[in-house]
Amino acid sequence: MIGAMVLQPFTTGIGALGRWSAIAIGASVPVSIALDNVLLAVALLAWLVGLQYRDKLRQTWANPVYRAALLLFVVLLTGTLYGKPAPGDANLFLLKYLDLALIPVLGWAFITASSREQGLRTLACGLTLVLLISCALKIGLIPPDPWLRGTPESLLRGMPESPVVFKQRLTHNILMAFSGFLFAWLCVSARAGIAKIGWGSLSLLAVANTMLMVEGATGYVLLAALALLFSWQHLRFRGVGITIVLSLIIAATLIMVPGPFQNRAGQILHELEQESADRPATTSTGFRMEFYRNTMTLIEKNPLFGTGTGSFPAAYAELVKGTGQNPSRNPHNEFMLITVQTGLIGLAAFLWLLWQQWRLAPQLPTPIERGLAQGLVVMMGIICMLNSALLDHTEGLLYAWLTALLYAGLKSDA
Repeated sequence: MIGAMVLQPFTTGIGALGRWSAIAIGASVPVSIALDNVLLAVALLAWLVGLQYRDKLRQTWANPVYRAALLLFVVLLTGTLYGKPAPGDANLFLLKYLDLALIPVLGWAFITASSREQGLRTLACGLTLVLLISCALKIGLIPPDPWLRGTPESLLRGMPESPVVFKQRLTHNILMAFSGFLFAWLCVSARAGIAKIGWGSLSLLAVANTMLMVEGATGYVLLAALALLFSWQHLRFRGVGITIVLSLIIAATLIMVPGPFQNRAGQILHELEQESADRPATTSTGFRMEFYRNTMTLIEKNPLFGTGTGSFPAAYAELVKGTGQNPSRNPHNEFMLITVQTGLIGLAAFLWLLWQQWRLAPQLPTPIERGLAQGLVVMMGIICMLNSALLDHTEGLLYAWLTALLYAGLKSDA
C-alpha cells in the first residue's frame, strides 16, 4: 500500500509524458520523420517504465484489433526465421513493420475520450499546416525553398506544378485526400457555426489541393473512395448517387482542362499504350505492371508460407536475372508483398486485421470515431493495392497511430 502511494506520482508523471508524446505524433507524422522517431521512443520508454503492466496487458488482450495487429507482427517476425533474404533485409523490413507492435503501446495513451479528441485535433493541425504551406507555394505567397524536403526540382526551378511540402508527391496527395475526409468529419461534428465554416473550408481546400495542385493517381483514387464513403455515412444511397454523378462530372472536366489531373491521367494512358508484357518495362506504369506479374510468379512458387520476411528484394532479383528487367525492393502492393514474404498465412492475418477494424468500427463511442475508423480501413485498402504502404514510414505510422487512437475507445466486450 505504502509502496503504491510512493510510486503513484512517478507513474502519473510518466503516464502524462507518454500520453503527450503519443498525442504529439499526430502533428509530426505529416511533417518530420526525425521527430516521429523521437516521440515514438519517448512514448515506448514511458510505457515500459510506467508500470501498471497488468492493466496494460489487459487492455491489449481485451481489444480484438490490437490482438489482430500483434498477430500480424508475430507472423512477420516468424518470417525472419526462414528464407534467404539479402544480408540486413530481414531486420530492415521487420523494423518497418514494428509500428504494428506499437499499436497497443500507443493505445494506452488514448484510453480517455479527451486524449483521443486531442490526438485528432493535433493531427488536424499538422495536416492543416501542410495544406496551407502547399497552397501558399502554389500561389507564390511563399517562395520555394530546399528546406521543404518534399519540394520537387521543377518547383525549385520556378515551375510550381506540384507544390508538395515535407513529403514526396505520392505521400503528400495521400495525406491531403485523407485530410479532406478528416476535415469534413470535423465540420459535421462541430457545434459552433464558425468551426463548421472553418473545417468545411479546409476540407474543400484539401480536395482542391489533391485534385488541382498536386499530381498523384493514388490520391485521386483515395479521394474518390473516401468521398463515396462519407456520402454513404451521411446520406446512404442518395448521397452515393449524388457523389458518383458529381465525381464523373468533375473528372470529365479535369481531363479536358490542362492541369495536374489531366497530366497524370494522360501519362498513365500513354504509358499503358507503350508497354507490352513481352519486353522489359520502360515507364512508371509499365514497371508497376511488370512488378505485379513477377510478384504473382513468386507467390505461386511459395504460396503457403512465402519466402521469409525481407526476402522480396533477393527473390525478385533472382527471378529477373538475365531478363533485362529491373530489380525492385518491393512490388508497390502491400498485399502482394506480405504474401511473398509470409504466404497466404500472412495475407490472411493482414486481411483479418482490416476486417476486425471494419467490423468493430460501428461499436466505437462517437460518430466521428466510427466514421474515421471506416475511412482508415478504406484508405489502407486503397493505398495497399497501389503501394507497399506498411513499408513507407509516413503511411505506415499514420495507420498504426490512428488504429491505436480510434480503437482505444472500443469496449472490452466487443
